[in-house]
Amino acid sequence: MDLFKWHMISERWMLQSLQDYQTERIRYVKEMYLKGAKYCLYVHSYLHYGLLAARADILKVVKDSGNPCILAGYHGPYNYGGESYNASASPSVSSIKDCRRVAFKALKGMDPGMAGGGGDGQKNLFVASFFFDRAAEAGFVDPNLPVAKVHTVDFEDAPKRACETRLEDAKSAYPSVDEDNLPYLCMDLVFQFTLLVDGFALDPWQDITLVKKVQYRNALVEAAWPLGSAILCPRQHT
Repeated sequence: MDLFKWHMISERWMLQSLQDYQTERIRYVKEMYLKGAKYCLYVHSYLHYGLLAARADILKVVKDSGNPCILAGYHGPYNYGGESYNASASPSVSSIKDCRRVAFKALKGMDPGMAGGGGDGQKNLFVASFFFDRAAEAGFVDPNLPVAKVHTVDFEDAPKRACETRLEDAKSAYPSVDEDNLPYLCMDLVFQFTLLVDGFALDPWQDITLVKKVQYRNALVEAAWPLGSAILCPRQHT
């Protein structure tokens, strides 16, 4: 569950960025020619900020003490990347406020390109993969639809309920969530909101489109991060 971000930007924005010495952003701009037309595409891979990696980072912030992002009643290990982390809940219910603070600390140190490529493309975001999955599991999008329009703030509202749910009640409250993911539901939703507003600098009320499947010819195909990889790879080997 790694993360890619890509959108069209204007050539005017790219030239202005060069004048402003924004080299950290410019290095993510790819010039592509499609059907004779030139496009400037902002493509950035965040290979360390997928959902599973983020869990490990959030657990590392708190280390061995009770983690405010874990549903109350859960104590166990979290295994990722060949390492095992202590995933123990706080004595009381998980806290969205404290979890937000921990998630923000985990995000610190991201590279300067995190905020995005600028331009109008950032105003029309299509977000796929685990964003759609968690939104559907939390109940604020229809899992049977291929796309859904939401506000960024929906990822803040959803964990308010999830973080107050004890593990013993979580299965009945969130029946579509896999049992292995239940203890981390509060954490996942809080991380997603933190990533959107603090990582990508989105307005909480900005519209974003969550994508599960995209139309290709006469069929719906799964939307996932390999699309970004497909854009990056040809450029890296030319």
